[in-house]
Order: sequence, then C-alpha cells, then structure tokens
Amino acid sequence: MNTRRDFIQKLGLTALSLQLKPAVIWAADLHNDEKNYDGPMLRVALMGLGSYATRVAEAMAYSKKAKVAGLISGTPSKIKTWQNRYKIPDKNCYNYDNFDAIKNNPDIDAVYIITPNGLHHNQAIRVAKAGKHVICEKPMAVNAKEGQEMVDACKQAGVQLLVGYRMHFEPKTLEVIRMRNAGEFGKVLFFQGLSGFEIGDPSQWRLNKKLSGGGSMMDIGIYSVNGARYMVGEEPVWVTAQETKNNPVKFKEGVDETIQFQFGFPGGAVASCLSTYAMNNLDKFFLNGEKGFAEMQPSTGYGPIMGHTHKGELTQPHTIHQAVQMDEMAEIIFNNKKPPIPIDGNEAVKDLKLIDAVYEAVRTGKRVEVRL
Repeated sequence: MNTRRDFIQKLGLTALSLQLKPAVIWAADLHNDEKNYDGPMLRVALMGLGSYATRVAEAMAYSKKAKVAGLISGTPSKIKTWQNRYKIPDKNCYNYDNFDAIKNNPDIDAVYIITPNGLHHNQAIRVAKAGKHVICEKPMAVNAKEGQEMVDACKQAGVQLLVGYRMHFEPKTLEVIRMRNAGEFGKVLFFQGLSGFEIGDPSQWRLNKKLSGGGSMMDIGIYSVNGARYMVGEEPVWVTAQETKNNPVKFKEGVDETIQFQFGFPGGAVASCLSTYAMNNLDKFFLNGEKGFAEMQPSTGYGPIMGHTHKGELTQPHTIHQAVQMDEMAEIIFNNKKPPIPIDGNEAVKDLKLIDAVYEAVRTGKRVEVRL
C-alpha cells in the first residue's frame, strides 16, 4: 500500500517526482476541454512544509486552476528551500507566529493546513479570521467539538472550509458509487474497510496524543470511517468497537494501536472495519449487495486504485489525486460547484462524531447510538 506514511518514512522529492510520472500522461489530459483554461487561479499558501505538503506541491504542477502562492513554516531553512523551488517572494512567506498577516496579502486566496492534527483547530480559526479560505487535511480536528468550532468560525468569517478528501474525486471510487446509486448492487447489505500499516519511528508526532489526537484511528482509520459512509450511501446510526494493544510501550495511553469497529445503517446494512498501526497490506474496501459486489484493493492509497465488481474490472483512468482535488476545490470556491461527495467542514464533523463514538465504544464496551 502506497500511503502518506510510507512516503514520509521512505521517499524524498526525487522519488516523488518519479512516482508521479506514470500518471503524467493522464494528467496531461485532465479536464481535456479546459486545456486553455484562463479562469481564476486559486492561490494557495501551504502551511506545514513536511512530506505530504511536498506531495501536494508537486501534484499541483499538474493543476490547471490552483497554484502554490505562499508558504508558512516554523523552519526558516525550509522556507528558503521552498522559495527557491517554487519562486515564492518573501512577502508571501510566514511563520507560525506571524501568519495572521496574510489578512493584508491579496496574493493569497486560501491556506492549506498540513500540520499535525492537534494544531488544525487553532490554525484554521486564525486563517478564517484573516479572511482566507481554509483547506485542511483530515482528520480536520481531534474531536467533533473542535471540528464544529472550526466550521462555525469559517461561517462567521464568510470563508469556505474544505477538507482534503481526495478519494471523493477518484474515478474508480465514483464509478462504484454510480453503480450503487443506479441499483446495480441491489440492496446494500455489508461493507468491509481495512486500513492499516506498521508504523515506524516511535518518537514521531503520530504517536503523540497531544499532537495526533489518538493513534491509528486519527490517521489511517478515518479512511474506513469515511469510506463506509460514501460506499454504503447512508449515515451510521450505531457504533460498536474493540481495541487491541500488544505494544503498550510504543502505543501509550490514549494512542490506539488496533481498533476493530462496526457501524449499523438505517437500511439494515452493517460495516465491519479495522484500523491499525501494527499490520501492513491493509488497504481494502468491499461492498456487498443483494445483486452484486465491489472490491477495491488498494482502495485509498495514492494509486493506482485497483478494483472489480461482479460486472468485471474497474477500468477508469488513474489520476494524480491531489491535482484533481485542488482543481475541484478551485471550482467549489470560485463557482460554488457541488462535488459528487461533500468535502466541506460539515462532512468532516460527521467523521469526527463517528471517531468520537468509536473511542466511546472502546472505553465503555457498549453500543453507542449516533445521529449525524
């Protein structure tokens, strides 16, 4: 499974460039009818210049409607390196103390927050108060309460709050959803989501509860949480969950290693999911209905996504997820385009409510009723 975590641990900029090349042929034809696009360009400041920001920036080279226009980092050396690479002027560069000054910078339309989960809440509210649109990586916050406060702050400021749900634009995923909506699977009965990898460096922020908000659920598990919702096409009404922790030294109190969780849906379907930091080769979705099925593996990695249904292989083209995501976000911000699956803050709060319920079910050992 080619995930953000693998990238962070193993790849550098050169490797990323090589990895993007297989998709370049398709990327060159993205939005084929818009090759001569001359509409507004979404000018984005990236906050947090880590490995995933590098991936986003590299992918945005293939975006037609968005570009890197500013930088926000607490590391001056990173700022200088990125400035040289992306030709960013000094006036568009900030640190974590002074980025509120973007309020007075007409060169920046939005800030893409790609920092540890525990920092999103405060940073998003500050960006909103500065009058800029907020793009935030998922999970949007460490709990639903903080997430709702972010939604409210952006609404009060009159700015958009969008979340990096790149799979909501992925062609094979959208085909499965189209088939479900068309009734080709019949009544949906069951969903399985497996999301996991073996995490490395025990000192990294993902294993620090204050920064991450938890463990595997707050990183990789959200893919199965969100995937269960868009694959089944309904909102869960109950949650059960069980935690397994075999390495309490590495996975300290409040940092989950492995959680199995189940959802119940109003139409009668059930979901059985796994989130883990202790096993590799887990990136699979399976949807079963009375008339057919869909299986995707890899289901949420950077690609290519692979899958088949009872009707045969899914053959939709591979895309550079982040490039398509940024173009679609530009359309949402500038033209109020409605995405096939929502990517706004309200969508993210629903995921956070479910994650909160998973943790409550683990803590109490009881079924937790939810209303989204």
